[in-house]
Amino acid sequence: MRKQEVQTGREAGQGHGSGSPTEQVKALMDLLAGKGGQGSQALQVPNRMPDTPLGPHSNDTRIQRLREALLSRAGSSLELGGSWHRLTSLLLVEGLTDLQLREHDFTQLEATRGGQRPARTIALDRLFLPLSRVSIPPRVSITIGVAGMGKTTLVRHFVRLWAQGQVGKDFLLVLPLTFRDLNTHEKLSADMLIRSIFPHVGEPGLAVAALARALLILDGLDECKTPLDFSNTMACMDPKKEIQVDHLITNIIRGNLFPEVSIWITSRPGAAGQIPGSLVDRMTEIRGFNEEEIKECLEKMFPEDQILVGWVLSQVQVDRALYLMCMVPAFCRLTGSVLGHLCRNRSGPQDMELWPPRTLCELYSWYFRMALGGEGQEKGKLSPRIEQVAHGSRKMVGTLGRLAFHGLVKRKYVFYEQDMKAFGVDLALLQGTLCSCFLQREETLASSTAFCFTHLSVQEFVAAVYYYTASKRAIFDLFTESSVSWPRLGFLTHFRSAAQRAMQAEDGRLDVFLRFLSGLLSPRVNSLLAGSLLARGEHQGYRVQAAELLKGCLHPDAAVCARAVNVLYCLHELQHTELARSVQEAMGSGALAGLTSPPHRAALAYLLQVSDACAWEANLSLCLSQGVLQRLLPQLLYCQSLRLDTNQFQDTVMELLGSVLSRKDCCIQKLSLAENQISNKGAKALARSLLVNRSLTTLDLHANSIGPQGAKALADALKINRTLTSLSLQSNMIRDHGAKSMAEALASNRTLSVLQLQKNTIGPMGAQRMADALKQNRSLKELMFSSNSIGDEGTQALAEALKVNQGLESLDLQSNSISDAGVAVLMGALCTNQTLLSLNLQENSISPEGARAVAHALCTNSTLKNLDLTANLLHDQGAQAIAVAVRENRTLTSLHLQWNFIQAGAAKALGQALQLNRSLASLDLQENAIGDEGASAVASALKANTALTALYLQVASIGAQGAQALGEALAVNRTLEILDLRGNTIGVAGAKALANALKVNSSLQRLNLQENSLGMDGAICIATALSGNHGLQHINLQGNHIGESGARMISEAIKTNAPTCTVEM
Repeated sequence: MRKQEVQTGREAGQGHGSGSPTEQVKALMDLLAGKGGQGSQALQVPNRMPDTPLGPHSNDTRIQRLREALLSRAGSSLELGGSWHRLTSLLLVEGLTDLQLREHDFTQLEATRGGQRPARTIALDRLFLPLSRVSIPPRVSITIGVAGMGKTTLVRHFVRLWAQGQVGKDFLLVLPLTFRDLNTHEKLSADMLIRSIFPHVGEPGLAVAALARALLILDGLDECKTPLDFSNTMACMDPKKEIQVDHLITNIIRGNLFPEVSIWITSRPGAAGQIPGSLVDRMTEIRGFNEEEIKECLEKMFPEDQILVGWVLSQVQVDRALYLMCMVPAFCRLTGSVLGHLCRNRSGPQDMELWPPRTLCELYSWYFRMALGGEGQEKGKLSPRIEQVAHGSRKMVGTLGRLAFHGLVKRKYVFYEQDMKAFGVDLALLQGTLCSCFLQREETLASSTAFCFTHLSVQEFVAAVYYYTASKRAIFDLFTESSVSWPRLGFLTHFRSAAQRAMQAEDGRLDVFLRFLSGLLSPRVNSLLAGSLLARGEHQGYRVQAAELLKGCLHPDAAVCARAVNVLYCLHELQHTELARSVQEAMGSGALAGLTSPPHRAALAYLLQVSDACAWEANLSLCLSQGVLQRLLPQLLYCQSLRLDTNQFQDTVMELLGSVLSRKDCCIQKLSLAENQISNKGAKALARSLLVNRSLTTLDLHANSIGPQGAKALADALKINRTLTSLSLQSNMIRDHGAKSMAEALASNRTLSVLQLQKNTIGPMGAQRMADALKQNRSLKELMFSSNSIGDEGTQALAEALKVNQGLESLDLQSNSISDAGVAVLMGALCTNQTLLSLNLQENSISPEGARAVAHALCTNSTLKNLDLTANLLHDQGAQAIAVAVRENRTLTSLHLQWNFIQAGAAKALGQALQLNRSLASLDLQENAIGDEGASAVASALKANTALTALYLQVASIGAQGAQALGEALAVNRTLEILDLRGNTIGVAGAKALANALKVNSSLQRLNLQENSLGMDGAICIATALSGNHGLQHINLQGNHIGESGARMISEAIKTNAPTCTVEM
């Protein structure tokens, strides 16, 4: 399939602050439908041209009359109900995913959490232009979007802008048709089709030119009464021959008729799959609302009441599932309308218990009540007026419900007068206000009347209410309306039939219907609709049985499909949440491994969609077997971040995961498979998937056994893959040959930015190969090479690369047997390198001589920000050399010198450097015996220094004298935020000094005094001082011989004196 795009339309909506609830609902539904009236559905955009039909197309009066007619039909403006920028560009997508082809619109949004596939955008004014200089304009374009996303609104917007000369300037004619219009014809010729919009085709001067520059718009393929069959339709090339409408459309799309005409089709995703991908030149998708546009939509609904907007938005955000659905403009407006009405018309305490809506069925039940225009209850009894309204509502549901229900069963969403008569719908009843809130009527071009429910979900709700009420008296299967009676009657029999039908419907068209049907058994919904549609307490005894029946639909050996997940949505509607809650608790406690039954697996898949904990990362480490994973795979591919660490997965599981990653609708962006049992065979399976995957950006395979061959397979994939940005192969025994393969990939790859190769037994040869790659590569930003054996030879090769490379920002060479010789060459490279920001050289063999080379580089380099020299052999001489460089350096922000045999002399030098340095923010001197003398020198610097924010002095032989010096510095310093003194011996005297400083210091946020022999007296001093301190957020007093009772007392005192400070005792 070639590129295809989908556009945003059918959106409208502005709040209605006045009028009765019924009038508000009717006005809202006029906007939601997007196909009813005309002026109210037009899009509002900044007009760059007057509304007069001028433009560059043609001066022919016949075409000008067409533009005038289209302008008249489209109206003068279009209300977007949100940011109008959403309709100015569409997403370019490469065909339809399996999810879009086979699942309900709601399921498509829920499974992906509303996330969009990675896609380019295309501006509306370039929608039918070539994508590049060497390509040609698309002939057949498709725009997809779920119900209510705004497809028809988009079409009207485009037509209006074309008539004004703002877009589509290459088209002489734009001929918009809807499938609602086409459904009124049994047979039609191509000529008649065009003439129905533009009767002048064929007249002198227009015969050839007009169609050669024409755009035929076919809006709403999902509403076509007969599915398109490209396999069994006879070819027709005679434009005057009358053939069946579906055959006519098929031949036009194939190019047998009007091959020179451009075709633009809009459709819901599932119906768009009728058209073979080979016939589609461009596919676009309409983007839904983002968070800001949801807010803008609500602000347009209630422009006069910002407090109301804030309240409605907060209520919507409480429920992740409902908030997710609000990315659909129509649903957003319906939800906003209901919540706005609830806030303005709060009744008695009974209603207070029933709002805000917690489920889909509750939301639509409130909408129904809002449509009734009254509350329906008065002191527990129905008033005569309400009784009349309730009787009318039941009659309406009986009339329209059967139509809605059988429409769903037969995939019929548009109805005509003959359909109304066939289902016994009284057309006079359709004139009522209540009915018009649910059903929209529209005049077609053929002067007939088309009817449709204001939104697909409204049809599903009305159908469920009809089925619920009809099941009380029906003695036959409502799905077939056969005359054969069932031996066993009752609601549960009908409920079981509905559940089975929904589970068997491969396209999921009955999923939301079943949710509504389940929701009607909820006590809250029964209370909402009691007296209007339902009898109070009706069927309430069936809740537990219905829940068990739903769980019984989950087959033990089957994969967790969308139908199974929908069962959990039904249980949620039913307010039977025990199953989901038990799995959620197991996830939080790490006991998920014991829950392996089919209901538990389905509940886990459900939580992956709706749980806040799984929103950013689904952590399924230490809990999945191969069998459970295999059954969960259909749902795992929609997780954005998936962690599967320490599950003992072997290569066979990688074959399964590879198949998931290869799918077009895979949404996984981050995948962690650390600490499993993956060998080179499993790595090869993952590598094959990377050849086609378009979503994965981060892959973590650390602590497996993929070896050199597995690394080579992944490297070969990286030569083609253009999505992966981070790869961890830490602890995988890839050795030099594996490093060589990765280096070859880096020579051509331009997207990988993070590569982790720690602990892989890589020697000088592997480092040399990597260095050669770095001389060419400009995209790699972080290279983790720690705990290998590259030595001075490998370091020298990397140093040569750094002289040329202008992309690498972080280099980790920890524990690589690097001596002074290697460091000297590396530092020489730093004198010219202008991109490296972080260098880790800890746990090598750098002596004072190497430290002097480091110091020289720091005096020259102007980009390095983080330097880690932990656990080397610097001694005082080396540290003093570095201290001199710190005086001059203006870019280094973090310096780690812990465990380097540094004593007071070097600490003094560093203190002197800190008095002049204005860039260093973090200094780590822990595990160095600087003593009180060294601590006092550093403290003296703190009195003048205004840059340092973190100072680490753990286990530094500091006593009371050093603590007193630090206390005096803290009384003056206003920038230090972190001070770590763990493992010293400051005692009570030191504690008192620090306590006095805390009374006046306002910058320190974290203080660690763990294991400092404070005793009870010292701890009390600190706790008391905090009563005047409002900056400290965390303090650690563990290991200070306070005792359990003393710890409790000190902890309570700190909570009292500093309630925002957390304490570790």
